[in-house]
Amino acid sequence: MNGSGDGAARRPVTLDDVARAAGVSQPTASRVLNGSSRRVAPSYRERVLTAARELGYTPNLPAQAMARGTSRTIALVISLISDPYFSAMAAEIMKQAEAIGLHVSIAVTERLAERELDLVRELRGQQPRAIILAGTGYVEPPSEQALIDELQRYEETGGRVVLISRSDLPFETVDFDNHEGSRQLARELATLGYRNCLVLGSATPLLSMQQRVEGFVAGLAESGVTNTRVHQPGFSWVGAREYVLGLPDAEARELDLVFAVTDDMALGALAGLRERGLRVPEDVGVAGFDDISTLRDVVPRLTTVHVALNAVAQEAVYRATTTDTDLVRRTVPAYPVVRDSTPRVTTSRRR
Repeated sequence: MNGSGDGAARRPVTLDDVARAAGVSQPTASRVLNGSSRRVAPSYRERVLTAARELGYTPNLPAQAMARGTSRTIALVISLISDPYFSAMAAEIMKQAEAIGLHVSIAVTERLAERELDLVRELRGQQPRAIILAGTGYVEPPSEQALIDELQRYEETGGRVVLISRSDLPFETVDFDNHEGSRQLARELATLGYRNCLVLGSATPLLSMQQRVEGFVAGLAESGVTNTRVHQPGFSWVGAREYVLGLPDAEARELDLVFAVTDDMALGALAGLRERGLRVPEDVGVAGFDDISTLRDVVPRLTTVHVALNAVAQEAVYRATTTDTDLVRRTVPAYPVVRDSTPRVTTSRRR
């Protein structure tokens, strides 16, 4: 048996192979396949593309980036891909990037500040065109200055940094007002008669979640509602459900509203309330934040705060790719959407 059998290792197809097969020079093949701005005759372009396709040629993107001083990849750093909000955010950013011929790589911090720092260090070595950090801000993390230093070094080499919903660091930022969105929701719910409220924050010290808690409590206080309890369960559907199931019976019976800092947690709280025999919304109202797409399948329809993720993603990708250095901070509105899970409280409902 000779070495040309199916089991033998195949040599990777090179740019020279494509050029020879197409009958053109290597620079011409490179201009076609590596996105050069120099024009190539249509007949040559077609021959190169056909040869590349038939040979199975794959461009070496890191090598291209080094040669041209830029990359076609945007690195997206998010907290947790299994969270419906962050998965929706990633999908929107990928859609916006692909529309302009760029790729997105995703790194997940698992909500750990030290892991975020490690990921940024690794990404610096890969030299993506931009790094987008989406909702990964922590409350007073010990590694914050180290993170700032890493990102600034990355910018010094020509990369761009964009933050989403994280206005605490000195970089390009696309924000939505977590505090104001929650505050407005609380004020609207207070006008519907809600007075005994449980607020479910996050045991994970995320800055955006803290802002949502503070905004909601402030909105209730402005409306004269002071009987508000704030707790920090596990930051997940399971964490919210388990917390609600563990409430003392007397405390659970007094509630007329549960607000959770994410829709995912709100749905966990809703499940826990039902398991306790409490009806939503007849006995207790439930509200969340994010307006994730899966809410369309939930009964009753969940009251929440809407965030226009498509606008957030579009602005983030623009800032990641523009050469404009005189950009102002952009805040995308977040506004309450009152639905069936929080009807007006009637006298007969008071327990």
